[in-house]
Amino acid sequence: MFRAHVVRTERVSPSMQRVTVTGPDLAEFPWLGYDHWFRLFLRLPRQRRLRLPEFTGSQWWQPYLAIPEHERPHCANYSVADFRRQAAEMDIDFVVHRRPGGDIEGRAAIWACRAAPGEPLALLDQGILFDCPQDASEVTVVADETGLPAAAGILRSLPGGTVGRLIQEIPTADDRRPLHGPAGVSVSWIARQDGTSVPGVAALRELRRLTSASTTGYAFVVGESALATEGRRHLHRLGLPKERITFSGFWKHEKAQAA
Repeated sequence: MFRAHVVRTERVSPSMQRVTVTGPDLAEFPWLGYDHWFRLFLRLPRQRRLRLPEFTGSQWWQPYLAIPEHERPHCANYSVADFRRQAAEMDIDFVVHRRPGGDIEGRAAIWACRAAPGEPLALLDQGILFDCPQDASEVTVVADETGLPAAAGILRSLPGGTVGRLIQEIPTADDRRPLHGPAGVSVSWIARQDGTSVPGVAALRELRRLTSASTTGYAFVVGESALATEGRRHLHRLGLPKERITFSGFWKHEKAQAA
């Protein structure tokens, strides 16, 4: 568990709020690049202090549940957007979804947009999901906006000779950002045309344009649950072995349907 506090916040695109955090402990965070993720613990509204579970080893869940509900910190999973060890600073990107009336939706997003310098938080390191075999002939990464920090980190970490593709869905065209990766990895930005569209559907539709896949390739498909599961199913139908596909449903849309 790494304790930290907010340094600054900024809106980096219409749908993404970046929170930069630091703390003495953070210089020791074992950042591995790629999609390195962690569990983020936030103080509840009107809570005077951040109460964290007391645990040893990796058994944190039961101690977390043992905290009374009115004191239990909010816990959510996030990827490292960037990390600067010398400054002991980490960037965390939060997707800003809005309700039909315009209000920001989601406890973590509301926190991120309101967080002031000095706001306490804590991170529980979880490592990386990306598990590309050394003999992979190509890499395919597919994500909605919740997977953008992971996708950006993966591209930045891939060996220079890697070939493949990133299919990245975003809410608006203005959510595009510069991505740094191998020259052999193409990037397809898929901006949703309709604000009421279910996230992940457009990325899945683009992925289904693929009619072949190398049996020695590797794929990483994350985001809305239907995108992850249906994306894996499509790639496996094309001949990519299941053990060469990492997929994770970061969240589930109540009305999500495979396109």
